[in-house]
Amino acid sequence: MPALIYRSARRLGRRALVLLAACALPCLLPAAATSLPTEIDAALTRSRLPRDAVTLLVADAQGRTPPRLAWRPQAPMNPASVMKLITTYAGLDLLGPAYAWKTPVYLGGPVHDGVLEGSLYLQGQGDPTLVMERLWLLLRRVQGLGIRRIQGDIVLDRSAFVLPDTRPSDFDGEPLKPYNAAPDALLINYRSVVMTLVPDAAAGVARINHEPPLAGVQTQSTVPLLAGDCGDWRGGLKGQFADPARIAFAGGYPLSCGEKVWPLAYSDPASYSRRAVEGLWKEMGGQLGGSTREGPVPAGLPVAFSVASPPLAEVIRDINKYSNNVMAQQLFLTLSLQRNGVGTPEASREILRQWWVRRFGEADLPAIDNGSGLSRDSRLSAQALAGLLQAAWEGGTMPELLASLPISGVDGTLRRLGQERASVVGAAHLKTGSLNDVAAVAGFVNGASGRRYVLVAIANHPNASAFRPVIESLIDWTTRDLNPKP
Repeated sequence: MPALIYRSARRLGRRALVLLAACALPCLLPAAATSLPTEIDAALTRSRLPRDAVTLLVADAQGRTPPRLAWRPQAPMNPASVMKLITTYAGLDLLGPAYAWKTPVYLGGPVHDGVLEGSLYLQGQGDPTLVMERLWLLLRRVQGLGIRRIQGDIVLDRSAFVLPDTRPSDFDGEPLKPYNAAPDALLINYRSVVMTLVPDAAAGVARINHEPPLAGVQTQSTVPLLAGDCGDWRGGLKGQFADPARIAFAGGYPLSCGEKVWPLAYSDPASYSRRAVEGLWKEMGGQLGGSTREGPVPAGLPVAFSVASPPLAEVIRDINKYSNNVMAQQLFLTLSLQRNGVGTPEASREILRQWWVRRFGEADLPAIDNGSGLSRDSRLSAQALAGLLQAAWEGGTMPELLASLPISGVDGTLRRLGQERASVVGAAHLKTGSLNDVAAVAGFVNGASGRRYVLVAIANHPNASAFRPVIESLIDWTTRDLNPKP
């Protein structure tokens, strides 16, 4: 398999390979420190986080010197979305940075006088980037074949992934939050409705645009404008989203808010793809004689064309910079899809386990649930993550992984970090993670000396939301390495 050939070309360099073969991850780090740098200890005191609720690690990216800081490095912790570092680095290693998902399209009959005398088939292969703009381009290519009317059905083949039955509310009881969208072999627009509200002061209303158009769903195009501060404008709209056939609002929208965008998970995710494809096809002027349904592509039917995603090197930027959970899960499932012909959570977990053992040995095996970190069961030690980051730094896909990480105080999920600390802004590329009771970062930090460090910081505690100032202090301390304190 080409992906496996590519993986072999991305092995560690000889020095790092010898080091890992000799002692695996445990010898990368010393025993846990018995004290913390003064400023880090003070930041923890202010945060009211117990010392035994956190793990902190700062080590040379090339592993040439002992770590500058190692506090509880072997403690298994819930890393939240920092787990995406494993998924994305393994994806680069196993699939290659140029890997692209393809969505084949099939015609179930001949085309005469603008009519497809049969059904149109779309076969999902796990593409995490099939947002509305790319779905529009796919359907535009269908029209480019001279098709204006589909005499039969639009058939969606979602059989490439075999997934357990889940509900969007299973994780935290928030079914309308886009981050709870479940993976799908034919994932369209993250199963979300994006509402854009634009005030029209002259008309006294805010106009609402809904994307995508969903077949069979009534939407409300305006709400009254209100006076006063913007405040909780979402709550003030009094949205009514429980009925899959209707999106409505009982409230109003403050004029002072200006233009706002509200992404919302659709209340009936099982029907979302069917509604989105049919709704967009008809909005584009296409006609449909039958219905939009799910089903397999008939055996032997030739591919009319296929659309490709951006390469994996670009896709992981969205996964890591913006911590996109469902995209990470699509990549996770693609690992077993590419090896076995079908993607399942169990098979992908086993592939990642084998990959970890092959690269890092049996020690410090992470507990991986769904590849995104949106889990209460994931576990990972700072020591294990440091080893992965050091291997990545020495590996051939280091530039792609590094470019995918948020930059402190600049972009992604770190754009607001350290705005009052000049030493922090732009100094670090770090993946973030947060859940209730979890806060974490991991990645790379530039030292003032020109050296690069790996940094891992995780807190598991009910007061984890107070961990941010500790992270800022840790980055600041890491950058000041010309005369580092013991």
